[in-house]
Amino acid sequence: MSAQDDESKKGRKASLVIAGTAVFWVVASFVGGQLGLDNRTRALFDLIAFAGFVWGLWMVFQIWRARQDNQG
Repeated sequence: MSAQDDESKKGRKASLVIAGTAVFWVVASFVGGQLGLDNRTRALFDLIAFAGFVWGLWMVFQIWRARQDNQG
């Protein structure tokens, strides 16, 4: 497996994490509003989504650093 294939797989994984987190956040906000969940529970979903976005951005940062190291 070449380095470019590995980077492509990592990029796809990062994009799925970010997109999946966004879908989770929208659905959790909608369902929380429909069910009348209290603000503490809805804030918990917000914090989980924030953690997902941070994780996805960390993955992108790692990919960027790996490309910088490979260039010279």
